[in-house]
Amino acid sequence: MSKAAQRIFLITGASSGFGRALAKAALAAGNTVIGTVRSDPAKTEFEGLHAHHAHGVLLDVSDFDSINATIKEVVERVGAIDVLVNSAGYGHEGILEESPLEELRRQFDVNVFGAVAMIKAVLPSMRIRRTGHIINITSMAGLVTFPGISYYCGSKFALEGISESLEQEVRSFGIKVTAVAPGAFRTDWAGRSMVRTEHNIEDYDPVFAPIRRARMAKDGKQPGDPVKAAKVLLDLIDEVDPPVHLVLGDDALSVVRDKISALSREIDAWESVSKSTGFS
Repeated sequence: MSKAAQRIFLITGASSGFGRALAKAALAAGNTVIGTVRSDPAKTEFEGLHAHHAHGVLLDVSDFDSINATIKEVVERVGAIDVLVNSAGYGHEGILEESPLEELRRQFDVNVFGAVAMIKAVLPSMRIRRTGHIINITSMAGLVTFPGISYYCGSKFALEGISESLEQEVRSFGIKVTAVAPGAFRTDWAGRSMVRTEHNIEDYDPVFAPIRRARMAKDGKQPGDPVKAAKVLLDLIDEVDPPVHLVLGDDALSVVRDKISALSREIDAWESVSKSTGFS
């Protein structure tokens, strides 16, 4: 498919952040965009981006029972999905010991199960047509961990692993899968989109308090530009052989490379122990 050819995008979380930036870029390039939003005002505002090609859909990705019917209706009305972008998600900040299990379930419902439910809704059509691209917005926290966001890291590690395995399952059908791991970008992630568990256990203050303060201070001043990221993602769709994992941002590149080096050193240091566990 040439760059001039129009595609139909389905973007979750299209009212803000990466989802919004990509929706605007895709529309400007002449594509049709179906964007999931969570309120009538957001739907009206989204459809105002283009008189004919912007289609807002009211959908909470954690409302799993509604997804198939909603996607079926919009496909019948607009057309088959060429590109699915799972951008809906949010961050949870809190020490694991203090964070309720209910917060973990909610984090996974939105960041993992919602993304998988969306994939399952569009995948049969992509498989039959032998074409399509699934882009899952993960995070550098899906490749590298940080204290104080264990639930979030867990959800993004899960989506990275699911994406990689899915790519192996569908590549022979001509379907592409890319997990995009951004660093710190100027979105709402660290602001209004983040859920914060109350912190009370003083033992954790030395490791957690500076991180929470720094994250809140950097909100709105992050180095990453969502508009530039959107252009990268739009160009990515035209690649014949796109990456399964794409890291975005200098900060993400640095910490991911450091993690890989540290992991390699640790594996080497414990190699003899690793090899000692087989039958003689």
